[in-house]
Amino acid sequence: MTDFLAVTSVTKVYQTAQGQSVTALSDVSLEIADQEIVALIGPSGCGKSTLLRMIANLDRSFTGEVRWANPPKPGKDIGFVFQEPALLPWRSVARNVALGLEGKGSSKSVIDSRVSDLLEMVGLQDFATSYPSELSGGMRQRVAIVRALAYDPQILLMDEPFGALDAITRDRLQDDLLRIWEQTHKTIVLVTHSVEEATYLADRVVVLSPRPGRVKSVHTVPLSRKRNAETRELPEFARFAGMLRSELE
Repeated sequence: MTDFLAVTSVTKVYQTAQGQSVTALSDVSLEIADQEIVALIGPSGCGKSTLLRMIANLDRSFTGEVRWANPPKPGKDIGFVFQEPALLPWRSVARNVALGLEGKGSSKSVIDSRVSDLLEMVGLQDFATSYPSELSGGMRQRVAIVRALAYDPQILLMDEPFGALDAITRDRLQDDLLRIWEQTHKTIVLVTHSVEEATYLADRVVVLSPRPGRVKSVHTVPLSRKRNAETRELPEFARFAGMLRSELE
């Protein structure tokens, strides 16, 4: 894998409503490779989501540098998936997925073809004309993921995308994400509170310290890239997840 982006000596300080200075991140450096899945874990308030927003160019008020091998075009080359799907309730599933393509100025034929392919990828082709209120939580999050992929971004950033779902649905969506990665080979950076989720999905796991967030350690996941339900039962899965949990404690 080749270099994709590098975060170098990033520090983030913000002012509270009471006028106090709070350091959210301190001297964070991290390299991410092309086609890699990287999970960011750490205690609440350590700056995981803040770091993701910096990578997404949604937060520019920091010192240090986020350097890309191929600088992304604003609003076009970065896909972002949040914990809540944030679908537009007045738009059908297909029209929600089409949002980015419409903003890109794609033709109707291109949009229809791309949306159809993406919905088939996540098994929602029969729900193209349904509305968000008619879908389960897991289905809505599938729509949010393919909406972020619709305009073929360089990178997919995910901020606790499965955190609000029940355990069974979460496991299914993790499998969906791995299947999507197999088909697209997108670079993915994922924020999660779950050491099991980080172990199951990632190539590498970055552990951040309590605030101010610093890179405490970076670990390569000792599992083959092909993962399924049986992977979660492997001794090396349990050992690695346990090691991450010990670091967080």
